Amino acid sequence: MTHSIEVRRKRLRFRSWHRGTKEADLILGRFADTYLDTFDEEQLDVYEWLLDQSDPDIYDWITGRTPVPAVFDHHVTRLLSSFKVTV
Repeated sequence: MTHSIEVRRKRLRFRSWHRGTKEADLILGRFADTYLDTFDEEQLDVYEWLLDQSDPDIYDWITGRTPVPAVFDHHVTRLLSSFKVTV
């Protein structure tokens, strides 16, 4: 089980750093580097589901441009919204 969760974290980290837009790469990649190792299976499920959404939608939600839809208003999205990326 430990082996499979580590593989999953690596896959999610890769997906976070290779989104398609530089802004999303920096935000999601750094977020993944900071938090993925502490996420349990449920949090990984939620994060993976979040990564299935489009970059513009995620960016708009975490910057407050548009409200987060209720279905995505969960602990991982709130953590991501409070995450501060330093350049």
